[in-house]
Amino acid sequence: MERNSPTSQGYKLESQIREAYGRIVYTSTCHNKIVERLLKKNNTIKVWQIVLSALTTGSFLATIMSNEAIAGIIGACISIILLILNAYTKNFDLVETAQSHQNSADALWKIREEYVSLLTDFDLLEVSDIMERRDDLQNRTAEIYAQSPKTDGRSYKEAQKALKTEEEQTFSEKEIDVMLPNSIRREKREETI
Repeated sequence: MERNSPTSQGYKLESQIREAYGRIVYTSTCHNKIVERLLKKNNTIKVWQIVLSALTTGSFLATIMSNEAIAGIIGACISIILLILNAYTKNFDLVETAQSHQNSADALWKIREEYVSLLTDFDLLEVSDIMERRDDLQNRTAEIYAQSPKTDGRSYKEAQKALKTEEEQTFSEKEIDVMLPNSIRREKREETI
């Protein structure tokens, strides 16, 4: 199939598939960034709940032992803050929301890898096979999106930074070789050529 010319059908088809792949990578990275943010927020809230519970108990004990009004007022204020935090965590289950985003990222990872395989096999497949696989991937992606929680602008900016600046989803040849067993490293093959 001709795909060198930007006006050829093969080139256009490959471009569409590459674009879809890019969107999947961004969306799954957005979900991962939201998961990181939600779990960090949840951990911070849990620490504050422990600290405020200890302070509330301590100030009430101080009130009982010393009978001072100031300790009672401080204890009441801390107790109110703790009550607000507890109500917040009751109404917003951050761990459950993070799990929903993680499930979406995991499902999109599978689709992403199938796009990579399709692009890898592109020159070996007939146009009709490529279009059939593309349509299947698009339909499955739409199903995942319909069931996924929405991402936000902040996660998109974090994903953009991670992908463009920090190259979070890419590896150099040397990095990949280090992760592979010696027998299948490209470095070893290139030395023998």
